[in-house]
Amino acid sequence: MMIPQPRPSRIILLGAGRVASQLATVLVQAGHQVPYIWSRTSASATALAAQLPSTHVLTSLNLTAIPPADVYLLAVPDTAVPEVLAQAQFPTGALVAHTSGTVPLKVFAGLASIRGGIFYPLQTFSMGRNVDWRTVPLCIEAADAESEATLLALAGTLSEQAQLVATPQRQAIHIAAVFACNFTNHLFGISHALLQEQQLPLHLLAPLLHETVEKALAFPPFTVQTGPAARHDTPTLARHQTALVNHPGWLELYNALTDSIQLQQAKLSGNIEEASEL
Repeated sequence: MMIPQPRPSRIILLGAGRVASQLATVLVQAGHQVPYIWSRTSASATALAAQLPSTHVLTSLNLTAIPPADVYLLAVPDTAVPEVLAQAQFPTGALVAHTSGTVPLKVFAGLASIRGGIFYPLQTFSMGRNVDWRTVPLCIEAADAESEATLLALAGTLSEQAQLVATPQRQAIHIAAVFACNFTNHLFGISHALLQEQQLPLHLLAPLLHETVEKALAFPPFTVQTGPAARHDTPTLARHQTALVNHPGWLELYNALTDSIQLQQAKLSGNIEEASEL
């Protein structure tokens, strides 16, 4: 499949949250035009448009009333994608791509007048914190080859890791990302809170965190598991459980993770009997 040569594109952005804000900025930096932004919260759209050159706020989802765009990027929460698609009026033949990691391509089924696609950036985004888009994997999918080529070309102007990824694989990636990012960040938060109780900084764990991530990327993570759960260090586990008695939710999580680690270790060692007992 031939990928069109990258050229400046007109992108209309539907959304003004964390993903949309980062996308708007990097699109402009890459030489593209973002002439219009719409958001369910008009104040958010106004604030984002003020940061961009020659960008106007749309107060209506009647997108046939403005000059057409090369791509319409739908960067709204997953639950809002079907609602916005149902409300919006796109020009006939418009290429509309959402940025969700979980919403399937078939969300565009029944919208015969437009071409549907996926433009999913595999990264965590926070307001006020920029990311290096050249390193962000961009997962592309569309119902037809021409739309895929257009989205790949656009993605290639932003990232060095643009690739076609079908819905089932993208959804698996998103689940993996939730474990690797969202759940891990929650555990960082628990660590932070426990350290704060003793007037200690989270930065104390920085070398440990860096080594843990580097090791997980260098080896299959299950094979380099360490800690009292992996060692079946019952006295240490008991001391930790006692220390967490005033945090019953965290204690429950500690025990669940301990059980999961020991079950996985038993599977790796081939001890099926032990695994069935955990």
